[in-house]
Amino acid sequence: MPKDGLGAGPETDEDEAGIGALFGRLIDDGKAYAQAEVDLVRARAEGQAGRAKLPAILGAGAIAFGFAAVIALVLTMVLALASLLGPLGGGLLATVIAIVIAGGLALAALKSWQAGA
Repeated sequence: MPKDGLGAGPETDEDEAGIGALFGRLIDDGKAYAQAEVDLVRARAEGQAGRAKLPAILGAGAIAFGFAAVIALVLTMVLALASLLGPLGGGLLATVIAIVIAGGLALAALKSWQAGA
């Protein structure tokens, strides 16, 4: 019986081999597509990381100098209070003031975090 697409002739080994080859190609193409997508995401991430490198270094420097400024401010406060209360009293009072400010900032951060959640 001729295969004209209308008959329901029995499948041959050639048909099964052709379908197997098609599925094999489909799987290979799917793997190649997935690998291409992974490579694209990796390339984009590397590009973003390269662009963020200098700003990250400059930001770290800014944070370091900000800490230095805060330390200089606290030391100035210690010296100013030391002239009034003596070295130990000035140092202790400046430490207490710095702890109170840090605690207030921590509470504000916690409340802000809880309000956002």
